[in-house]
Amino acid sequence: MDPHSFIYSAVLLLVVASVSVALFRHLGLGAILGLLVTGIIVGPHTPGPFVTKEVDSVRQFTEIGVVMLLFLIGLEMKPSRLWSLRRMLFGLGSLQVILSTLCIAAYFRMFHNSWTTAFLLGSSFALSSTAIVIQMLRDRGEVASQHGHTAFAVLLMQDLAVVPLLAAIPLISETGDLPFGHALLDRLVFGLAMVSVVVLAGRYLVPWALDYLARRNQREAFFLTALAAMFMAALAMDSAGMSMALGAFLMGMLLSTSRYSLQIEATMEPHKGLLMSLFFVAVGMSVDVQALAGNPLAFSLNVMAIIAIKIAILLLLCMAFGTGRKTALRVAFLLSQGGEFGFVMFGAGKAMGVLDDATFVTAIAVISSSMLLTPLLNKMGAWLAQRGALDAVATTATHGLNAPAGTDTVRAVVAGYGRVGHTVGTILGSSGIHYIAFDSDARLVDKWRTEGHPVFFGDICNPDLLGSAALQSVELVVLTIEDGASAVRAATLIRTMAPHITIVARAGNLVTRDALQRVGVEHAFPEALEASLRLAAQSLEALGITSDETDTLLRGLRSSDYGMVRSGPEGVSR
Repeated sequence: MDPHSFIYSAVLLLVVASVSVALFRHLGLGAILGLLVTGIIVGPHTPGPFVTKEVDSVRQFTEIGVVMLLFLIGLEMKPSRLWSLRRMLFGLGSLQVILSTLCIAAYFRMFHNSWTTAFLLGSSFALSSTAIVIQMLRDRGEVASQHGHTAFAVLLMQDLAVVPLLAAIPLISETGDLPFGHALLDRLVFGLAMVSVVVLAGRYLVPWALDYLARRNQREAFFLTALAAMFMAALAMDSAGMSMALGAFLMGMLLSTSRYSLQIEATMEPHKGLLMSLFFVAVGMSVDVQALAGNPLAFSLNVMAIIAIKIAILLLLCMAFGTGRKTALRVAFLLSQGGEFGFVMFGAGKAMGVLDDATFVTAIAVISSSMLLTPLLNKMGAWLAQRGALDAVATTATHGLNAPAGTDTVRAVVAGYGRVGHTVGTILGSSGIHYIAFDSDARLVDKWRTEGHPVFFGDICNPDLLGSAALQSVELVVLTIEDGASAVRAATLIRTMAPHITIVARAGNLVTRDALQRVGVEHAFPEALEASLRLAAQSLEALGITSDETDTLLRGLRSSDYGMVRSGPEGVSR
């Protein structure tokens, strides 16, 4: 690509996206709808300047963002938590795919002479958008809610259903060829083999490699290894005909119990956000406005029919599975759109001759338009649930996806787990306060984790780590970092990103203490000076001064901001 052309496209995209996202956020419709509309505006199907005509290539590339999103979701979900969702996953999820496929196929059979075409349309539209739904739940902090768990279980089952659905396309086509390489049984066996490879790599090989790099403080290699593990898992699932996002989720879930899970999440999150934004723009670019203008009534009818069918089926199934009316309404409206894997299904169907060109264009536009309506549908579902449901929301904040593996609601973070941090953590734990600790020394992390302490590998000075979903419930941060400059930098970041959190810090001397208090630390204790004061008090008591008098002396010294000793070594930076 010509550099000038690239810069022009980037400027056009960024300007339109900035205005659209700001506008739609102001209207309360969310950033996702703004990005989808951006795609329509800068796409090749609308008048005016456009970014590119290669919409399919852009969309396929930006699906990397979906892969990253599911990897991060996996990092936040323990295998035991997934197992607890098995009833919703295999029961509700399976029935949703089957019933939605049959009902939507029956609807399209009224307009198409071929059952094979109707079946392909029905099975593709039965799937929902993992990318949009999960991103919306994360943006609203609802992943750990009851409707968030239920929606996630259904989405995961849909990803699993992609294997037989893709394998069925060559079987229902007139050619009878198998361009995807395997018969159904061979595909399933190969898929199981790939899952086994991912499980073994995620359980043994990847943690060993990450531990090796962390112990040698090779941060860039650490990030690249985690990234490579995610893509290799995605590639393994893709080679078996499964969703790449499913492979990334599996790898993330296997690493969720690792002491490096939060650091991995912190390094991945910024890249995921950018790619997901581009993915939503690419989906908007897929809407062929000119083609739809030729028959707007039929197009609108198809969109409304698919959404209505999926809402009805999901509503009935959720009620039958005992989720309650409020959760059923939220899930039904949240999952009523078409999914990104429909693009793959329709592309395969077109290649096999199951879909003609006109049907393919319309189907792509229906999926994209239903995605465009998702923020509005979600708002409608939330409004109906709030207005008409009487049952309370059941959230699992203490055991949800937002808590790191092995913890309840985290109330405190200890930054640095050396001798001081270990002492603080031990006292917090003995008082029944759930905390997690971070340290950048992999050997130290390994030592304390083997003894049962909730210590994770990570650098508290990393702003992405501070923004981790696992730390949203934190009330207190205890900085026990020995290096004064690092402690001040960490305190500054924490105060900027989470002004409500109380910060207590260790300071090497009065200069560091003053610097910490200037950036917003509530309590900073110069440890050497405090130890000296305690030693002086004991000396006075040994010489006959009463304990009340020494306590009064110490309180006066502290209330005067250590004025008596500021001219000494403690008041000088070292």
